[in-house]
Amino acid sequence: MRTVPAVASPIVSATDDPADGWFPESVATDYDDPGGANAPEAVASVVDVLADLADGPVLEFAVGTGRIAAPLAARGVPVSGIELSRAMAERVADKPGGGEVDVTIGDMTRTRVAGEFSLVYLVFNTIGNVTTQDGQVDVFRNAAAHLRPGGLFVVEVGLPDLRRLPPGQDIVPFAMTPGYVGFDQYDVVTQEFTSNHVTVSPDGTGRFRRIPFRYAWPAEMDLMARIAGMRLKHRWADWGRSELTAESTGHVSVWEKAPHHPHEAPPLG
Repeated sequence: MRTVPAVASPIVSATDDPADGWFPESVATDYDDPGGANAPEAVASVVDVLADLADGPVLEFAVGTGRIAAPLAARGVPVSGIELSRAMAERVADKPGGGEVDVTIGDMTRTRVAGEFSLVYLVFNTIGNVTTQDGQVDVFRNAAAHLRPGGLFVVEVGLPDLRRLPPGQDIVPFAMTPGYVGFDQYDVVTQEFTSNHVTVSPDGTGRFRRIPFRYAWPAEMDLMARIAGMRLKHRWADWGRSELTAESTGHVSVWEKAPHHPHEAPPLG
């Protein structure tokens, strides 16, 4: 088994700020391009579920450009967000409802914001951007710390394509279109992988971008939730709340923070 190679720098443009991590200006500028996860129907399916689960203020970890937070706020849900990248966060207020989203710049593993929330959510595979198990546990702990008793933590994340790995290989292609090739490279020992993107412009110039991730199976995330004082409440294959099966490519999981009782020990952390 080959190890995952050294990760390329996230800085690909002179306009990029290293403090913005893997989502600097050169990424943020195209992040809201139409289609895919930005399609109105895709956004609506996420917002519908979150609005249904929320019964008070909500907090989005890695709020990004407000793809989900802004339309959720436009429905009248009080929304706060934590975002590491200023380049991404600067675009939240430009969206309808985005002006109502209170964004704090910081790391979702440890940054705290004021208030107590009915719902904390983390979508679009972003839990995988935290590339150590300890760091992912810290995300769960931080979510629980922001939740009121009985509050919910929602994570949307893909399942690794390990079943598609041929013997002796560690690369799974996921896209090939004119001018673009995408593939993931896995290390099944460390659970680290990189998502690799090769783009070739019409003039023949190319761009290679590699982003690190760590995958965790649903069962591992359930243990992370228990460490943080939460238990699984729902698990679906998608935002349509369909059943998770062996053929599912991702999951949407909902954990509930246990209420405190006088004779129970408080959750760890």
